[in-house]
Amino acid sequence: MKFLIVGPGAMGCLFAARLSKAGFDVTLLDYIEERAKQINEQGLLVEGVTGEYAVKVPTVTGDVPSSPDMVLLCVKSYKTRQAGETIKAWLPARAVVVTLQNGVGNVEILERIFGKERILGGVTSEGATLLGPGKIRHAGQGETIIGPAGDPIGPAQNLVSAFEQAGFKAESVDNVSDLIWGKLIVNVGINALTAITRLKNGRLPEVPGTRLVLKEAVKEAVAVAGAKNIQLPYGDPLGRVMQVCEATADNVASMLQDVLKEKETEVDAINGAIVREGEALGIPTPVNRTLTSLVHAIQETYRERI
Repeated sequence: MKFLIVGPGAMGCLFAARLSKAGFDVTLLDYIEERAKQINEQGLLVEGVTGEYAVKVPTVTGDVPSSPDMVLLCVKSYKTRQAGETIKAWLPARAVVVTLQNGVGNVEILERIFGKERILGGVTSEGATLLGPGKIRHAGQGETIIGPAGDPIGPAQNLVSAFEQAGFKAESVDNVSDLIWGKLIVNVGINALTAITRLKNGRLPEVPGTRLVLKEAVKEAVAVAGAKNIQLPYGDPLGRVMQVCEATADNVASMLQDVLKEKETEVDAINGAIVREGEALGIPTPVNRTLTSLVHAIQETYRERI
């Protein structure tokens, strides 16, 4: 199986390194020539819970040298449409496109570009931090779930098998939308708060102020999910968010990583998504609206920080 990984961020580098290390044909697609050149020269450098190693993965900025069977889209959610339209022009009709991105809406965007039958959605609990171009820290292992499962010998099952060969814990399910919303609600409780306060995940439940805001943001998200008839993959949403905070206590959340690097964040696909869905359903979401607005304000004033 030939893989194309779109986006050399933390998750893209992790999956590219592990799949390549397992013997799969992997190409990494970037849009910055200098960064691609550096990755080609040094390889992908991984440290953390699965050891320290380097893997040479061809990284390109233009034409991909071979036709991929499977595309893993690992760009930020606000680049999903652009990335999809870029690769559509030359991607083989048989290739399947997979998103493990944060937030909601990515699957729908890709379905409009490629057709529903070619898209797999999913979530991953793998944790990784980008330390530099092509260099990551594998901070924690978790389950990767994709769907719809479909045919027992179809693309979803083939992808699960490939992930397992690469050392990931993976499975497929029929209704992946519920899982995506399950991860969304965890991110709603954690990401924007870390970006605003610059605290690591583990401190959010410990500080009274952040604990209160976290609780209210999650409460709004759960109300929206309920109105959409989403069956969350856990019975106690707030308890689940607290559990993730504890399990990833020393993690620097992805949105905080973006803020520290003065980059655009995915807040519109996370807390902003709850605001949009709430408006459509007539459900008030004042806490998520405030969190979204504050993260926007931070993004828009990076150069004015005191």
